[in-house]
Amino acid sequence: MILLDETKTIAPWTQKLPLDWKVARLDAVTEVLFSNVDKHIIEGEQPVRLCNYVDVYKNEKITGNLDFMEATAEPREVKKFEIRRGDVLATKDSEEADDIAISSLVAEDLPGVLCGYHLALIRPRSSRLHGPFLAWAHASKQLRAQYEAKAVGVTRFGLSQYAFRAARIPLPLMPEQERIAAYLDASCAAIDAAVAAKRRQIETLNALRRFTINHAITRGVHPGASLAASGHDWLGDIPSHWTSPCLKRLLNEPLTYGLNEAAELEDRDLPRYLRITDFDENGSLRDDTFRSLPREIAREAMLEADDVLFARSGATVGKTFMFRDYEGEACFAGYLIRARTVPWRLNPLFLYYFTKTSAYEAWKNLIFTQATIQNISAAKYNYLAIPLPPLAEQQSICDFVERKDTEFRTLSVQIERQIETLVAYRKSLIHECVTGQQRVTEADIKRVQAHG
Repeated sequence: MILLDETKTIAPWTQKLPLDWKVARLDAVTEVLFSNVDKHIIEGEQPVRLCNYVDVYKNEKITGNLDFMEATAEPREVKKFEIRRGDVLATKDSEEADDIAISSLVAEDLPGVLCGYHLALIRPRSSRLHGPFLAWAHASKQLRAQYEAKAVGVTRFGLSQYAFRAARIPLPLMPEQERIAAYLDASCAAIDAAVAAKRRQIETLNALRRFTINHAITRGVHPGASLAASGHDWLGDIPSHWTSPCLKRLLNEPLTYGLNEAAELEDRDLPRYLRITDFDENGSLRDDTFRSLPREIAREAMLEADDVLFARSGATVGKTFMFRDYEGEACFAGYLIRARTVPWRLNPLFLYYFTKTSAYEAWKNLIFTQATIQNISAAKYNYLAIPLPPLAEQQSICDFVERKDTEFRTLSVQIERQIETLVAYRKSLIHECVTGQQRVTEADIKRVQAHG
């Protein structure tokens, strides 16, 4: 039983509901069932399709468009767990306590589709509760806090049937529940469309960024420059005054493998031990993955500013990183290869940007088609052809690319912030509507449906 004082703590929104709203235990207005139907196919049982954990976790609505898993079930299970329009399905366990009781509305009757294992089926059984309103109520993180408080576990957290049944939900009159659900359907659809449009803007910016880098590094920044064959199909034509020597001819020392050590130290006074996981998607060093090695071990693979690192194996094979803007000593792991260029022949930043081009990707794919496993050794990197302008032109190209790269990233960050604002507004709107802080009228519904 959830006591009054406990309810105030884990469901404080109950103290701020409109006077004409009520609070109800979930089991007072619904039937709560935990499914035991698993994914096995057993001879002699009835063929069914399962709505599973991922279907609910990734979709706010369950429709016939989803690709449900094939399974079998006994007739009594079919009768008990076949989902119906207006049902709400909720996850009953998760790896994190604050990521639990995620729900999805069954938007249409789906004969032969059963609620799968790891899910709770919540079926309104009273004219007092509207299924779509119940689903939107569960979309409020503040309302789900009472589930989080009742979750138990260590590596995975779960909820009992009692935790669901004893949960409190707000209960306006049915006409207002219907208005709230209709308003949130239209409002959140409009917000989702705006977010999707902004994500497409980011995709367009990223495509323009890649094209800008690719064109500048392989064709230069001077329009109308005459072109000539590079001698490599994967590289194509390059400006006629450029050359395309292999990487080994442009290095100050041979390509070097890193250390094969188990890094357990976190002493920031010792050299940092860099691994692929220490770099984020933008190639910047993360601060939350710091590991170090004793100096006498690290000295065998110390890094200098502007060293370029190539990943030689694993899921990140072929990716590159540049060691720059780091205050302190660092060494690197064995699945990375260090390239240290002759600075008066090859600007290391130009090399790094070249590895972000489609030509470099084409070279990697060519290497992979010639090997049984995805691995690029130092011997292979040695013979990577580099499109090479004169040094002064390399610098001007790098300046251009860095300026454009900064512009594109700045725009992307601005759009990401707009997306964050929209997502935060969506969450706030849901909570305000399902708790009566914002009252919904028919005029509100018509307005949002008209303007989207």
